[in-house]
Amino acid sequence: MKTKIGLLIVMLTLLISCQQSSAPSLAFHKKGMIKVTIFYPNGEGKTFDMDYYINKHMPLVQRVYGDALKGLTIDKGIGGGSPDTPAPYMAIGHLYFENVAAYEEGLKKNRETFAADFPKYTNVMPVVQISEVIR
Repeated sequence: MKTKIGLLIVMLTLLISCQQSSAPSLAFHKKGMIKVTIFYPNGEGKTFDMDYYINKHMPLVQRVYGDALKGLTIDKGIGGGSPDTPAPYMAIGHLYFENVAAYEEGLKKNRETFAADFPKYTNVMPVVQISEVIR
């Protein structure tokens, strides 16, 4: 009986450890990739609908880019240099691609689609920066 219980414990431990190690990695970016960062500046009279951005706009971006989009993250501004100062940006979106061409191809084909969606979640003209991931 002790042998069966011991064997059961070993099997459960192996099963649990295998499940944990097979989870997908959240580190989807790597050195040399391209990160497109979209900044939405904060300020008087500026608005941003985070719910729409998360649940409608970013899924649109994912559909448009398909497999070319390797990952994305969204930041919500909560403070400036200290928590009691306003955040310089209401939101920041980060899109990861293998190369600039993958980003540009989707943008050229869908620029009007993205432009038509902007007023549905913000009245701000975003600032875009293309960067190479170094680390």
